[in-house]
Amino acid sequence: MEILRQAILEKGRVLPGNVLKVGAFLNNQLDVKLLSSMADEIYNHFNNKGITKILTVEASGIALAVLVAERFGVNAVFAKKSKTANVDGELLTAECYSYTHKVMNNLILGKEFLLPGENVLVVDDFLANGQAVYALKTLVEKAGANFSGVAIAIEKGFQGAGDKIRGEGIDLYSLAIIDSMSDSQIVFR
Repeated sequence: MEILRQAILEKGRVLPGNVLKVGAFLNNQLDVKLLSSMADEIYNHFNNKGITKILTVEASGIALAVLVAERFGVNAVFAKKSKTANVDGELLTAECYSYTHKVMNNLILGKEFLLPGENVLVVDDFLANGQAVYALKTLVEKAGANFSGVAIAIEKGFQGAGDKIRGEGIDLYSLAIIDSMSDSQIVFR
């Protein structure tokens, strides 16, 4: 998606450890017009899948997930990274290593928010090592719902997780795939 690639080149910054900072438009500050265009693109790709629920992880993927859910006319839900006082009842859980934070999280979602037979689309801001995708897939499977695909804003193609996921027959649609990046250059697939 050209408008996203341009935003990455103009406003993104490569930090040590292969971290791409996109807080100027995707994380801390939200470019709503850009996010809206991204949601349209995702909808156009998955609109024939009978999507009934959008699933993401707190927090950075929520804005895009909500806009995608609006396009489909369905609810968006997000898995929490830790149990809080207001989380009760039967829970779905899955372990997930965070590439950005370098910690293991136990993703938690109330079972009432993901129902058997629902067609679930996972939406997230980044795909690095694939841990979030696999953890969310686990939650979908534990709920007895259908894992219908994955939509990613920015995929770090050089880390290989996207190729592995696609190789498993999963419909993974990334709006921008980065094949390499350094302080001075970002190369897109």
